[in-house]
Amino acid sequence: MRFPAVVLPWFLTAVAGTGALTSQELLLATTTSVRDSGLLDELLPDFQAETGIRVLVVAVGSGAALRMGAEGNVDALLTHAPDGEMELLEAGQAVSRIPFMQNHFLIAGPIDDPGEVTSAQSAVGAIRRLAAAEASWVSRDDDSGTHRRENALLSAAGVDPGEGWPGFIRTGSGMGLSLQVAGERRAYILADLGTFLALGRRAGLVALFSSDDESLRNIYSYLRIDPERFSRVHAAEAKTLEEYLLRPATLARITSFGQERFGTALFGALELAHETP
Repeated sequence: MRFPAVVLPWFLTAVAGTGALTSQELLLATTTSVRDSGLLDELLPDFQAETGIRVLVVAVGSGAALRMGAEGNVDALLTHAPDGEMELLEAGQAVSRIPFMQNHFLIAGPIDDPGEVTSAQSAVGAIRRLAAAEASWVSRDDDSGTHRRENALLSAAGVDPGEGWPGFIRTGSGMGLSLQVAGERRAYILADLGTFLALGRRAGLVALFSSDDESLRNIYSYLRIDPERFSRVHAAEAKTLEEYLLRPATLARITSFGQERFGTALFGALELAHETP
């Protein structure tokens, strides 16, 4: 089963494709998980108030965001697909990549856990159980960072990501809608911690398997697109946002975001390392 994907060609045509941004605006392509967590709503109003720069956000899967960056249709990226980000950097389409925050993926599902995921020893083991039981599973199937990680886990579990199993549902949509579908279908799903805490419980799902294992580590990076290759890129504004996000005060806000509402932070800060071509 497949649900229609949500695309934004009208936005890119109307804004990025025509160079309609002003010198005090910035086009940021980011993941639906960052948008749905509410983090940008927390940070960007203060950034605009301080700098006068308005950030226009396009929230799509990381794969789509990386393609926008590769074509010079955005000024900066905030994504969580390390392999794709490095390809962009090595191709010279981005001038820098800075991993600066992280959380973890988890497997969520119905509270009665018919697939017995909670007793699994690893995420790969949990997926093997679900595949053997032909349990309902919701896949974003949108080439997002989450979808790419799901494919890696499926492959490690001996499951063809393109085939799945009976009960495998593909939404082609972002994390928020996919969590809603999983709740309605009493299905399992791979989700990032931030979006799950913000939206997953509302869908009637519970976190059934999580760990600090490297296979579930979820790293978010900020990339600036090369203005020499793409003349319409707002390089100064992208650099100003980078500096704002990497300030100790901003990183402190990121690491406390969600603590009051959910009892735990949705993201953690990383030790900063600048990567350039």
